[in-house]
Amino acid sequence: MSTQFLAGHSATWIALMALSLTLTGVVAGVLAGLLGVGGGIVIVPVLYHVFTLMGVDADVRMHVAVGTSLATIVPTSIMSARAHRRRGSLDPAILRRLVPPVCVGVLIGAVLSGYASGHVLTGIFATVAMVVALNMAFKRDDFAVHDGLPGRTGTSALGVGIGGLSTLMGIGGGTLSVPILSALRTPMHVAVGTGAALGMVISLPGAIAFLINGLGVAHRPPTAVGYIDLLGMALIVPATMLTSGWGARLAHAVDARMLRRLFALFLLLTSIRMFYGLFVAR
Repeated sequence: MSTQFLAGHSATWIALMALSLTLTGVVAGVLAGLLGVGGGIVIVPVLYHVFTLMGVDADVRMHVAVGTSLATIVPTSIMSARAHRRRGSLDPAILRRLVPPVCVGVLIGAVLSGYASGHVLTGIFATVAMVVALNMAFKRDDFAVHDGLPGRTGTSALGVGIGGLSTLMGIGGGTLSVPILSALRTPMHVAVGTGAALGMVISLPGAIAFLINGLGVAHRPPTAVGYIDLLGMALIVPATMLTSGWGARLAHAVDARMLRRLFALFLLLTSIRMFYGLFVAR
């Protein structure tokens, strides 16, 4: 299967795909540090488009993009969480309240991922990406809905939602947890650090679930084990780990608000493209 796949593409085409995956890791690492968003929100749509160009079947395309994204987040989230812990930007009290319901959400997302079709996963990603894009583009810096985490029921609902949606979308949790914690008047550096720690909690069991759920499934890329593409992971992870610290330094040199809006536009266009593929181009 692998030989047939490689024989269907020129060496130049394969090199461009490898370069695009490496650049994906670079962009994901920089944006994670600069904007406080998880790299998965970049990795998933790029992998989705790369797998589309590769001719990966639509029934498994999104599953492989999500599973591969979760796998790439495991090492980078561990490094990021350790770095934030050294800087004192992790709030143990917030983690103690959020980690249990987040784990429940990851379990729910892992189970659902084994039954959800590729179109359902694409629809979930497209919907949440659009909400995140609008939030990033229009949210006021002083916007808040509550002073601190809500009561036990509210915090449990937030944790389950963050864990479940993040697992189904292939993101580490920062994309959802950072804006939520910020809206709860958590200082931004603490929100980013806590989001990195939650990414560690979400990505490992999520990746294992996608690996197991994809074993023996037909039409996956030839370099995939389960729903995790080893080639994509091998190219993305080193680039992301190399550039994870660049974003934090760039934050002091560029207009982060303008960059946030440009990234929001990228997410919005990605969401629209995915919805187009779901409802128009089928």
